[in-house]
Formats: sequence, structure tokens, C-alpha cells
Amino acid sequence: MRIGILALQGAFIEHEKILEKLGVESFEIRQKKDMDRPMDGIIIPGGESTVIGKLLRELDMLESLKSMINNGLTVFGTCAGMIILADRIENEEKTHIGTMDITVRRNAYGRQLGSFYAEEDFDNVGKVPMTFIRAPYITKCGPKARAIATCKGNIVAAVQDNQMVTSFHPELNDSLLVHKYFVEEICK
Repeated sequence: MRIGILALQGAFIEHEKILEKLGVESFEIRQKKDMDRPMDGIIIPGGESTVIGKLLRELDMLESLKSMINNGLTVFGTCAGMIILADRIENEEKTHIGTMDITVRRNAYGRQLGSFYAEEDFDNVGKVPMTFIRAPYITKCGPKARAIATCKGNIVAAVQDNQMVTSFHPELNDSLLVHKYFVEEICK
């Protein structure tokens, strides 16, 4: 198993460390040619979604990545990565990759001071630690997507075929459960 991690901006190193603990090989994707390397999936980390989207466009990676996902490449988007994958963003006309049938609200819990930690149920996994930093949440899953975790009454994780998203940062905790779920259930 080999996972590419989009390393344009954000918390990509933390994902590398979690995958290493799981015994999963990973590599950083910093430019378009890096996407030519063989991989079983890709992680789009948290960070600033507008910056990640802008860099994907400037580096001519957005359409290639969208095509790869549409053709079956498994993908896991955390926080900003969830916004990048959403096909609808509240109060915004422009989307980024837009392959996942979800509507998201950016900074849904407020600014930096609205950041928090919780432990909630994650489908087929049990309770997992959830760190929310200027986090979005899903306001609506379309018919193709399915919610797999909620927090404070809001959808904070969903799956759709070869795609998984979380509005929280599982890479910022010691738990391997969410990444293990991605590797074993989504990448299978």
C-alpha cells in the first residue's frame, strides 16, 4: 500500500507520521509529475482551502487530480481537504475539485477561538478523538454521500465510493483509527 500526500500547504507531515505508524508507505506530492508515481490513494490535508485550491490551479494539478479521483483513485480529505473535495460550498460560487456530493460550511464553528476537541462515534470504528481547528462541517450529504460521524449535531465525516472526508484533524491525535479505516475500508 502506498499513499500520496498532497504537500502544497497544511498539515501533511502529520499524516505521513500516522501512516508510518500503520506501516503504510507514503510520499509527498508537490508538483504535477509527482502524481505520476504509483499510489493506492491520496490524502488532501487540512490547511487553507483557498490557498490549496489556488496552488492546485497554478501548478496545473487540479484537473488531473479530479480526473484521477473520478477514475477511482481513493482520496481522504481532512478539514480544508473536505472543502477542496466538496461539490458545494455555502455562500461561494467557486468550488475546487468538487467530486463529493456534499455541501460544506467553511469556518462553521467560528474562527480560531472556536477550535475545540471532542470524542464522538465514527461508523464501524467506535469513539475517535476529533480536533477541530477553524473547522467546516457538512450541512448536507447528497444522495451519493453518506454521513459516518457527527459532533454537536453536525455531520463531520462522510464517505462516497472511493472518497472519505472529515472536518476534524485525525492526524493531530495519537489515535490511528481514522487513518486505519481509510486504508482498510476505502483503499481496499
